This record gives sequence, C-alpha cells and structure tokens, in this order.
Amino acid sequence: SELIKPYLGSKYKVTEVPKSLIFCMSKHSGPVNEIQWCPVREQSHMLLSASMDKTVKVWDAVDTGCCLRTYSCHSCAVRAARWSSCGRRILSGGFDSMLHLTDVETGKQIFSSKTEFRISALKFHPTESNVFICGGFSPEVKAWDLRTSKVLRVYKAAVQQTLDILFLPEGREFLTSTDAVSRDSADRTIVAWDFQSAAKISNQIFHERYTCPSLTLHPKESVFVAQTNGNYMALFSAQRPYRINKKKRYEGHKVEGFAVGCEFSPDGTLLVTGSSDGKVFFYNYHTSRIIRTLSAHKEACVSATFHPVLPSLLATCDWAGEIKVWQ
Repeated sequence: SELIKPYLGSKYKVTEVPKSLIFCMSKHSGPVNEIQWCPVREQSHMLLSASMDKTVKVWDAVDTGCCLRTYSCHSCAVRAARWSSCGRRILSGGFDSMLHLTDVETGKQIFSSKTEFRISALKFHPTESNVFICGGFSPEVKAWDLRTSKVLRVYKAAVQQTLDILFLPEGREFLTSTDAVSRDSADRTIVAWDFQSAAKISNQIFHERYTCPSLTLHPKESVFVAQTNGNYMALFSAQRPYRINKKKRYEGHKVEGFAVGCEFSPDGTLLVTGSSDGKVFFYNYHTSRIIRTLSAHKEACVSATFHPVLPSLLATCDWAGEIKVWQ
C-alpha cells in the first residue's frame, strides 16, 4: 500500500484518536467475532475477520475497503481467527470443533484437525511461530505444533469454558480467562500457566465475581488488562503474582455479556474498547480517564483494533456483521 510505505522506515509516532469514518464494509451476513490487522508491516493493509456466518474474510482495509478473499472451510460459526507471523496463513477455529490453517493466496487448507470441543480462542506463541494454543467449551486448553499436526501439551483446569488466551512476553507463561464464577470459584476466573511444564502457576489473580471475555497486554510495560462483565477493565501486573492495580479502573463502557475486546494502542498511551451499546471508548492508559467516545455502530461493537503502522487508523466490528475503518 502506498499509504503505508512512508511509515515503514520510521519509528511509530504518537497514536491519535480517529475522528472520521473512511470505510464501512458489510459483506458478512452474521456477527463479526474478531478482526486483526496483518502483523507483517508491509502487508498491514490487510484486515482479517471471523464471523458467525461461517466465513473468514480478508479485506483491503487501508486503500479500497474491498473484500479480497472469503474462506468458507467451516460448517459453523467461526469464533476465532489469527494471522500467522509470516502473514501467508490464517489459523481459524469454530463451533464445528474444527481447526484449519489456510493458505491466504490459494485458499487451500495446509492443516485441518477436529477437536473434541467447540473452539472459542486461538493464540500463536510469540516466539515459536509453529505453535499455537487452542481453547473453547472444554476444561482443557491445548498447545499444538503445526509441523507435526499434533497436540504438544494439555492444560487442565476445572472450568467449563475458556474465553480468551494471552501469552505473556517471551511466551514462557500464558493466561486463560474462564467462565468460572460459581459461589466457590470466583478465584479461577483468570488462570496463569507455565507453558513448558503445563503446571498451573496461579488461579488467585482476580477475585471479583465477573467473567473476563478478553485479555490484552501492554506493548511496553509489564502489565495486562482484563475486560470484565462488570462493565470495567481491570489492570494487573504481568509478573508473578500478577497483582491487580486497585488504583486504576477503566469504566464507562458496557459489556453486558458480549465478548467485547480491548487493546492498547501500539505506543501504549491509549486503551481502546468496544461497548455493547455500539460505541468505542478511548481511555488514557495512565489516568484511566475517558478521552473520547465514538458512536461507531448501531449494534454491539465487539472489537476495536489500532493499525500497527498508521498512527490513527482504527478498525471496528459489530454484532450486525459490519466492519468500519476510522481515521
């Protein structure tokens, strides 16, 4: 993309809050669960989307707003999809219990496997590009190796479902957020794991009686944020014992049972989140104050993600199947 080229050689500047709508892309016929910019900077005009309409799509979300490819390898809703680090493959998982690794250009499946559970979360290991973790409607979370097409390790928790997975820097540890909030198990909502040994490091991280539909890591500081169904985002240390920061709470948006995603801007100054009322909220990371709200969608906005290179470009998606790009 000619728009991205001038930014490739220089360091990322300060993130600006977007003000205006550039593209409204509505080829999905069901709710969009997840969107992600291509991690390869030169190809970061491409945006990936996973939808309840059983498809995964790739868009040119910088230059044209057009859908470039549609992948229809799933027979049920696609709950999770991730770019590989090389940007040439897409890993997807859905309610058909299938895992697919698809070649972006040819649309062919490089790897497919049926799991024992409906998949709701997928994350690639940050340093081992062939390894990923898969979770869903099961007490087990599994690490897979794409080179052997086999399960590497199984992580067993006494829960019903994994909502999200977050690798901590270097990938030696990772967190899972779960749906465990019964009377005696509020302390299992976020679980920390040792990646290599599959040992549970801690399940005493978050003591509020709320589930956490999404987790996100700060790009520069050793902290992470958990989106909670208490309509606020909580801040934690990303180092043991992962203590909560009681002084900072990001509230004002609504979650209300939707899997509302949140993330930091690439420079770490802003925290952005969707909201069940269709708005997008921008928080100052340091003060936890709302800087601006964007009336982005009519239906629940479940994801908002900053472009990795362009300093004010933001993609959002909603429960009506629309994807919007703002600047």
